Amino acid sequence: MKRTTLAILFAGAALAVVAYSQAQSDIVIKLTGGTKKVIALPDFRGAGGAAPFTDTFNRTVFEDVQRSGMMGMAPKSFYPLNPPQQESDLRPTPAPTPARRGEQPQAPNCSGRCLSDWGGAPLSANYLGFGYTADQGGQFVAFGHLYNTAVPDIAGAKLFRKLYTAPLTEEGARSAAHEYAADILKQFGVPSLAGSKIYFVSDRTGRGMKEIWQMDFDGANQKPLTSFRSISTMPAISPDGLRLAFTTYAKGQPQIMMYSTETGRFIPFRNSAAPTNAQASFTPDGEHVLYASSVSGYLQIYMSNADGTNPRRISTSRAIEAEPKVNPKTGTDIVFVSGRGGLQQIYRMNMDGADVDRLTNGEGEASNPAWHPDGQHIAFAWTRGYAPGNWNIFIMDVASRETVQLTHGEGRNENPTWAPDGRHLVFSSNRAGGSQIFSMLADGTEVKQLTTQGSNWMPVWTK
Repeated sequence: MKRTTLAILFAGAALAVVAYSQAQSDIVIKLTGGTKKVIALPDFRGAGGAAPFTDTFNRTVFEDVQRSGMMGMAPKSFYPLNPPQQESDLRPTPAPTPARRGEQPQAPNCSGRCLSDWGGAPLSANYLGFGYTADQGGQFVAFGHLYNTAVPDIAGAKLFRKLYTAPLTEEGARSAAHEYAADILKQFGVPSLAGSKIYFVSDRTGRGMKEIWQMDFDGANQKPLTSFRSISTMPAISPDGLRLAFTTYAKGQPQIMMYSTETGRFIPFRNSAAPTNAQASFTPDGEHVLYASSVSGYLQIYMSNADGTNPRRISTSRAIEAEPKVNPKTGTDIVFVSGRGGLQQIYRMNMDGADVDRLTNGEGEASNPAWHPDGQHIAFAWTRGYAPGNWNIFIMDVASRETVQLTHGEGRNENPTWAPDGRHLVFSSNRAGGSQIFSMLADGTEVKQLTTQGSNWMPVWTK
């Protein structure tokens, strides 16, 4: 949650301390997959009408594979000068040149046309992706290949060859690139994020106004969903991605609204009779909504049917309780933020409000909990050990309470949520000046800035 949006809830998000290095690496390896294979991706060449869009294709492929965090990217500065563009360009690796007396044998070099040129030093790439683009019948087409450089036989080294067709536009080139990159990642059991969406809050439409926006996973195609000319904030997406809940001040007091991402229309939602209803989130089956409401006079956690009917109170503390998130795997436990012990901390409880257990250790302030898809880890923001106002992103193994700090000394970092692949996070940070949206791998690497216009907050990522 944001201090500027609901000051009555809590003061903002978090910075923290790192747990033992071995424990950190165990968590990171579990979430990101550990050791990476290296891939070389020389640029495709474009012919005819496809040429103007081939740079977009090349850049998108490289960024998609790099962003996955699954592959190490062979440095382009070491690429051979004559990379293959089609299968017929490949040559069998010749035998090493016999050594002269007192010298080492000369390694074969085909100027980029042999797989050994890519698999050997200095690149040492395990895989080679290559191809070319063309204009066929007014369509953008790309011929994409992937080879295993460790297999001497060219035919045996081929992993796939596919044709990708899209409109002859920049967006078409980007779409074809997403498909090619997805096929590369599929070889390693990694789902592509192409097609997933990020919803977020932005003030770019006018001073003092905040609307709900959406964009592609890589920051492309940013556009507004609401136009209330008010403050709309705290988006949450249903598990099937078809309903978006958010909090808006459009009618005066903060209330929850529901939006269909399928039809682009608003869905009726019955708010409790209270000054504040906010921070909606969905149960894994999408049948119920949890939210924070001031029905009792101060914010407590409630659950209702998906349309807002049949509300019932879950938390009963004489303190502010907010930001409820249901375990996506079990559907039986909730993480939330509470001030019941003083400074706001993250707690866990059963769906009926029983067995309340504090997860953070009471130091600093903690906020913005978000379940990993596996139901065993959370991401959150924390200020432990830092001056007020400084927040960082952490992940925690809920069972062991072990934590890993992902952001370090780069401004205020808040509102982390997980990507559908469980290997990436999206979050907001003021490291670049005003608040912007960034994505990163679950080990804190591969940080990418996704927004640049206005100020932007509270991203949520959906398939």
